Amino acid sequence: MAEPIIMPKLGFDMAEGTLINWTVETGQEINKGDVIAEIETDKATIEIETTVEGTVLSLLAEPGDIVAVGTSIGYVGEPGEEAPEDGAAAAAAEPAEEPAEEAAPAAEAAPAPAAAQAAPAARDGHDSALPGGVKASPIARRIAEEKGIDLSRVMGSGPGGRVVKKDVEDFPVEEAPAAPAAAPAAPPQAGDLPPVKPTTPTWGEFPTGPDVEAVELSRMRVRIGDRLVQSKQYVPHFYVTTEIDMGAALELRRQLNDSIEDSASKISVNDLIVKAAALALRQYPNLNSHYYGDKLARYSRINIGIAVALEGGGLVNVTAYDADKTALGTLAAQNRDMITRAREGKVRPHEIEGSTFSISNLGPYDVDHFIAIINPPEAGILAVGSAQKVPVVLEDDTLGVGIRMKATVSVDHRVSDGAEAAEFMKLLKDLLESPMRLLI
Repeated sequence: MAEPIIMPKLGFDMAEGTLINWTVETGQEINKGDVIAEIETDKATIEIETTVEGTVLSLLAEPGDIVAVGTSIGYVGEPGEEAPEDGAAAAAAEPAEEPAEEAAPAAEAAPAPAAAQAAPAARDGHDSALPGGVKASPIARRIAEEKGIDLSRVMGSGPGGRVVKKDVEDFPVEEAPAAPAAAPAAPPQAGDLPPVKPTTPTWGEFPTGPDVEAVELSRMRVRIGDRLVQSKQYVPHFYVTTEIDMGAALELRRQLNDSIEDSASKISVNDLIVKAAALALRQYPNLNSHYYGDKLARYSRINIGIAVALEGGGLVNVTAYDADKTALGTLAAQNRDMITRAREGKVRPHEIEGSTFSISNLGPYDVDHFIAIINPPEAGILAVGSAQKVPVVLEDDTLGVGIRMKATVSVDHRVSDGAEAAEFMKLLKDLLESPMRLLI
């Protein structure tokens, strides 16, 4: 019997993913654990491994398609076996649409059930459902609106008959009658809206002309923007900055790296910062927490999210689990491996989840100082600049040259106050200025 290839759920808040490309073909033999596709989530581009084995009977989704979690995107079975029709592809997710609407009044009281989360999600702005039951990708919907195409007349070639970009582009415009005047929109239901959805102002009509290029934002870019606008709009940030003497830390790093032959295990400045922050968080658990309305989830494990810039734009946080307990050399090797794979689009799902505090380091870009936006529901994020040679006043009041690094912690004022954040930064400074404690 044919087994479906399912769009996986790679995070508690993932509702859909974009298929980037298939790495297998119809008729190909695959085994459990083989990489079969790359998908883009709101957080990263991830390689998907198959959980079934056999012959690829059909591939139902096309590159660029946005597919709901739980939807069949292909089938695997015995050679010569007939795969279910395309119309069955969305069956796993579609039944959740109506129940989700019925459950809307309770949406504020409790999280939506799993089935509802698997449905195409209107609340994230990527819904493909249109009046009359027509389903279309956001790009297809935009192109249809620009060309005046009635999507109910377009035959969809995506999973479950979903209208994708190519369907709209191939539809003869001259055959498309003007769309009838839209009926007054029904008032939105509670379940249709995100808990906190910032209102983005409209800056007028999109400019046109030969000197203007219209660039579609990726799902990741849109998600980053939405999430950080929400953070700045709803999280009361405050900031504490300190300057750290990095001379001893850099000397320790040099000595350690001189004794390490494997280049993959060499220690970076960022590894020292991650380790020091993790040890400091032991003493200030409020900063190692998540904010949930009237409750604070304080974590015994210290999992540091490390912001990684991606080639071509975008950002992903990889997670250094138990950073306070992990030996510095092991931490360095793990961090280097995760960061490299994140930039190659080969990060594993669990490596971009579970962070309890984040660090953004722009030191490698010769940035002196900056502040970072908190990644909700985390309570804080540390922004680190470069270690620079600067003139300093020595203990005997003479001038000398020192190596200084500025660091700023952004903290949710609902969780902590200035004094606690200042004490955290003082301990971080002490650990980096007396770095032998990072080896204990």
